[in-house]
Amino acid sequence: MMLPEAGIVLYTGAIGLIGIGIAGIVIAKNLFRILLALVIAEAGANMLLLLAGFRFDAIAPIINSAMTDVQNIPMVDPVPQAMVLTAIVIGVGIQALALSLVLQVYKNYATLDMRVLSRNLEVDIATQAGIPPASSHESPHTVGAFPATADGIKKSPAVKNQTVSNQAISNTDLLDKGAES
Repeated sequence: MMLPEAGIVLYTGAIGLIGIGIAGIVIAKNLFRILLALVIAEAGANMLLLLAGFRFDAIAPIINSAMTDVQNIPMVDPVPQAMVLTAIVIGVGIQALALSLVLQVYKNYATLDMRVLSRNLEVDIATQAGIPPASSHESPHTVGAFPATADGIKKSPAVKNQTVSNQAISNTDLLDKGAES
């Protein structure tokens, strides 16, 4: 029989694992570390689910012929155990898929840093859409850093070197096209 103090330690451990996982997801800048933090949070959630169905004064829900006083002994609820077993199997599949996606990202971009990936993905999406990448001309480190072009807009050298159509679509053109269709 476990002492009630052990239950406090187990609940604290489960909540601690969830907290560590969430903190890792929020704080980490490396994609692989974010995946590991997700695994830690999942382990904490599984532990918390197991503890929800556990009774400290009960026995395992296994009945064999040698047990005679089965009616008088309380048993642990087996449903959370089955749910956690299912969650572990599903979690392993999701982790394998996420790891394969992380490897593909590393293969294509040669980095797992979220800041670099965010910029690279933004440039790739803008290039495929045929528009210049979004950038802030008011940020403190870029004010006045790029010369103005003929239309008076300051553009970075990366934007100038891209082959982008010079035809601009205004909001009124989009509204007119939407009204026609």
